[in-house]
Amino acid sequence: MLTQPAYALQEALWLALTSDTALQLLLGNPPRIYDQPPPDAIFPFLTIGETRLRAVDGVEGAVEHDLRFHAWSRYEGRAELKEIISAVHDVVHDAALTVTGQRLVSLRFVFSDIFRKVDSETFHAVMRYRALTEPVVLS
Repeated sequence: MLTQPAYALQEALWLALTSDTALQLLLGNPPRIYDQPPPDAIFPFLTIGETRLRAVDGVEGAVEHDLRFHAWSRYEGRAELKEIISAVHDVVHDAALTVTGQRLVSLRFVFSDIFRKVDSETFHAVMRYRALTEPVVLS
């Protein structure tokens, strides 16, 4: 089942992101990191976004995870989002996370983009990461 490794990886990422001092400075303490932000969310904040899963051919139980994080800011300009992107990268890229029932083979940065939203006061950053997990085999 593909969803068990995805949920375990999300839990590990959540713990790593919410425990990070730099993100606490940028996003508050506790940091404003949401799966679904409340309608009155205080800016800036981070959301755990879309996840695409794919079974890896030839490796029983291995899963490729295409992960998205979204950062939202109303700071004038892109500087605040660039700081958030950098802090997320420091936590996530090549992280040695403990993922329940899984071995995290790799977790790599793919790209990030920053956009100005239609309201002209909100900036939106998208960060994409690729992870590979495989089941822990107990001998």
